[in-house]
Amino acid sequence: MTHAELDALLAPHRLAILGGFRPGPDDDGLPRGTGTLLLLGPREPGFWPHLTAQPEWDGAADPVDRWSRRVIGRIACDLGAKALFPFGGPPWHPFYRWALRSGRTFESPVRLLVHDRQGLLVSFRGALALKQEIAIPPGTSPCTGCAAPCLSACPAGALGSAGYDVPRCHAWLDTPAGEACLSGGCLVRRACPVSATYARMPEQSAYHMRQFHR
Repeated sequence: MTHAELDALLAPHRLAILGGFRPGPDDDGLPRGTGTLLLLGPREPGFWPHLTAQPEWDGAADPVDRWSRRVIGRIACDLGAKALFPFGGPPWHPFYRWALRSGRTFESPVRLLVHDRQGLLVSFRGALALKQEIAIPPGTSPCTGCAAPCLSACPAGALGSAGYDVPRCHAWLDTPAGEACLSGGCLVRRACPVSATYARMPEQSAYHMRQFHR
């Protein structure tokens, strides 16, 4: 299968290929015989309405992860591949390191991952370890030449060039002023110019913020 054919296969599930790479001798944690690792994430527009209409959206715990296991697991079976996920460990798969190897995701000035098309709103639902080798179109860092508004966007001063002060972030979210982050998503992530062009719905960001801050 080609990259374009795989992307078309994922499209009805509102999933997209966010990058990938051919493993080298230093890439551990992958199934034996992996020819290409593809990282998968939401395809916009339309991911959130599609997801919330699925049977996993039933009021039980972890609907996003359960949907990811079912859908990506089935795709992997159909392709003779192995599905890998950023949840459900230990052992934990090194998605952060894999993302930086993928050619489409980079480290931002605030040290969060930034994608060439999804900006700081990038997220991964799983990966496919394929036996065959597939050519992966490269990307370029969206931070090159950017004025880096992400560095000064956090009203709590919890996220900047020094990294992420998680307790300080939670403390801010407990205040009335933190409601803007809870209801619409992290202001740092939203400050990224590429994030602003990515059609992620505020409802999705609000859901993940509630999961983070519960």
